[in-house]
Amino acid sequence: MCQDCGCSITSDVHEHSHEHHEHEHHHHDYGSSEEHQKAHAHIHDNPQLNDPKTISVISKILDKNDHEAAHNREHLNSHKVLGINLMSSPGSGKTTLLEHLADVADFKFSVVEGDLETSRDADRLKSKGIEAHQIQTGSACHLDAFMVHKALHHIALDPIDVCFVENVGNLVCPASYDVGTHLNVVLVSVPEGEDKIAKYPVMFRQADLILFTKTDLLPYFDYDIEKEKETARKLKPNVDILEVSTKDEDSLKRVAQWIKFKMEMR
Repeated sequence: MCQDCGCSITSDVHEHSHEHHEHEHHHHDYGSSEEHQKAHAHIHDNPQLNDPKTISVISKILDKNDHEAAHNREHLNSHKVLGINLMSSPGSGKTTLLEHLADVADFKFSVVEGDLETSRDADRLKSKGIEAHQIQTGSACHLDAFMVHKALHHIALDPIDVCFVENVGNLVCPASYDVGTHLNVVLVSVPEGEDKIAKYPVMFRQADLILFTKTDLLPYFDYDIEKEKETARKLKPNVDILEVSTKDEDSLKRVAQWIKFKMEMR
């Protein structure tokens, strides 16, 4: 359960309202947009959660995050840096994609790396010569704007063109937390199997680009990629879609070209 967004509120409303006030006091950096409430629509199936005190506390948390996200975008804009939020389930290939983009991209980038524990992903990127700052979220299943704000102070923005935020592997909460980037890129890998897009529509409605990763494995899986693309476009008709495999350099170049185009259009 995500204790930061409120979906763990299941018992006495006054007790949990108090807990959220304490949480707001100690972690006054958690929040989301109103879309986050939609992402956790099941919360409202519990009549206890319609208590005005609970709704008020959650709304304050959400509003604070949105305000900080706008600040992050202004900060990136002032340095002429494009911010890209990378989201997916665990193991879809976010870090691997970034490692290989470093070999083909004609722009410079750094990474804000989010994981519950360890600095392994940031260490992988650093070994490739990519500046990366690790955020260890502990129990939080997503990054928020306040976490990213702190991390940006550890990133040298003037020398780069793009700052990636590699979010915690999760197809629910990260979809609704505005971290202050300009674009959302969502990865879905062939080994995950069909139905991820249909099961997690909030995530894919937020996507500016959907990357189907590990496509070199298509011959070994019963995976109808064209059907999955159709499902994605029903959710968001104008979404861009690319197929990518780290074994296919041309596919990586197409991802880099998409990012470069977005840079030039700003």
